[in-house]
Amino acid sequence: MKLIELTHTITEAEAATQHELAIGDKNFSYTGVVYDFSHNSMVGTYIDFPGHIKEVDDGRDAASFPVERLFRIDATVVHLDRESGSGSVSAAELQDACPEEINGGALIINALGHRRFDEIDHQSVYLSAEAGAWICQTGIHLFASDVYESTPKLQNIFYDMFESGISTICQPINLHLLDKPRVKLTALPARFEQVTQVPCRVIAEL
Repeated sequence: MKLIELTHTITEAEAATQHELAIGDKNFSYTGVVYDFSHNSMVGTYIDFPGHIKEVDDGRDAASFPVERLFRIDATVVHLDRESGSGSVSAAELQDACPEEINGGALIINALGHRRFDEIDHQSVYLSAEAGAWICQTGIHLFASDVYESTPKLQNIFYDMFESGISTICQPINLHLLDKPRVKLTALPARFEQVTQVPCRVIAEL
């Protein structure tokens, strides 16, 4: 078994301030380090549950979403090698690159090859509306990709996926290291009630 870390690190500047807490009694004392977090839900690698869009909210949040739909999910891996500024990814392009029939609960698209999501012009490579429709028709419930929407015209990728019951993993890294057509995908967010977008740890198992 080989594990690939797909989680983008939350940097110190994004994450927290720290202070010290004196702990102990007359016999023994030590110092705890406590963190105060102050950031939005789109730092590091994060997951969007369908309720992230109010209009298609299915009533589930990071606390109530079934863990069995996030843990060791069979995932098909699709690799492309798109350069910054190369525009839309079509449904036909994904279908041609798909190594096998999608029959698991998850799909991973590595559209940028060895490039990270933050190493291209923002949203200059994106999933076309037709690609989004193709993904929704696969029957998956968990999706990870290094590209999603376009700028300035939206393809409504997130709306369509959430309406289809697909949770999306955003800003993953190391997708190019997934050298097998199928992996086990795990995404574990903290269990916040009434929160539908949250940073999470994402691991692929080869």
